Amino acid sequence: MNVQTLEQPATVWMVNDVPARMVFAGKRWRVTDMPTRLRDSIWSVPLEAPHPLYGWRFQGTNDAGESYVFDVYKGERGWHVHHTYA
Repeated sequence: MNVQTLEQPATVWMVNDVPARMVFAGKRWRVTDMPTRLRDSIWSVPLEAPHPLYGWRFQGTNDAGESYVFDVYKGERGWHVHHTYA
């Protein structure tokens, strides 16, 4: 398994507070598995936020059929991809 640690911005669209699709690295990604909420993480947002969220792990597939697993978190300036798994 190839793991890359990144700090790259992403745009994540949610459906019922769960990731459904993302734009990252100039590509569109569809969430193609059941996303897992990441807890007990250093990526946490303040608990007083409206929807406390630490991060998500999900498989994304682009239009070319490439699939990767992404760890994403939401910081002060929006969503970021922290890890990718090939």
